[in-house]
Amino acid sequence: MTGKNQTTVSEFLLLGLPIHPQQKYLFYILFLAMYLTTVLGNLIIIILIRMDSHLHTPMYLFLSNLSFSDLCFSSVTVPKLLQIMNSQVTSIPYAGCLAQIYFFFLFGDLENFLLVAMAYDRYVAICFPLHYTSIMSPKLYLSLVALSWVLTTFHALLHTLLVARLSFCADNVIPHFFCDMSTLLKLSCSDTHVNELVIFVMGGLVIVVPFLLITLSYAGIVSSILKVPSARGIRKAFSTCGSHLSVVSLFYGTIIGLYLVPSTDNAPANETVTAMMYTVVTPMLNPFIYSLRNRDIKDSMRINCKKKITFAYGGSS
Repeated sequence: MTGKNQTTVSEFLLLGLPIHPQQKYLFYILFLAMYLTTVLGNLIIIILIRMDSHLHTPMYLFLSNLSFSDLCFSSVTVPKLLQIMNSQVTSIPYAGCLAQIYFFFLFGDLENFLLVAMAYDRYVAICFPLHYTSIMSPKLYLSLVALSWVLTTFHALLHTLLVARLSFCADNVIPHFFCDMSTLLKLSCSDTHVNELVIFVMGGLVIVVPFLLITLSYAGIVSSILKVPSARGIRKAFSTCGSHLSVVSLFYGTIIGLYLVPSTDNAPANETVTAMMYTVVTPMLNPFIYSLRNRDIKDSMRINCKKKITFAYGGSS
């Protein structure tokens, strides 16, 4: 019963969020507004960085990739959630479920690796400011971005293929708003030991190793600041790393809260609500964190707005 040809389930039923029917319309408006905010906020970051030549530096080019990752990551799950809440269409095809798993891992892992690359960029900028341009060359930047894409592509493909080999014989109800892989393994009537082993091993490599690399980067930054302690140096480090550190804390904080912190109540409803944090809330907050705490982004936004206003009035006259 391990062959893919034995799969008898052609679609899955997503239960969505544990919301009272009378409150669904209110929550639909809320999540729609959050999703539109996510799309608009990340698109603005991407467009600003593309339009402003002053932002064509490794730091902001990494940020544009991060914004693209956030936008796509949110789009993997939220549109289907909105469809479930609005039209009560809870079914998702078997192939659609596999596609959702693939892109969920792809863009989720991509953000993870991009945060590592951004941490290294901040480490070089603070610890080796005179050699920053030579170290963070366009070749290194492109290599780090390409490596992030390649690693995440293979990791997402590995999990997707392992799920595709499983059989689903009867139960097809997923108590979630997307095709959560841990839930799918519980529904399978095949042997899932290989999948669980790969999740444990690869999960440690993909989550723990990047987190340790980010921690080492900031340990180096703190060590460099402490060697020559000054208020100016601390302010510079905070302005340089504050936004990135806030995003790192938000990203890993939600993962630790969901997967690593033991809970006395592991009800599916609680897991579903917790998953909303990193699938909906985090991608929405990231562009605000970078735009509100980053002077270059705010200056670029202000300058481009003035250009648009001047062009509009100039064109009308």
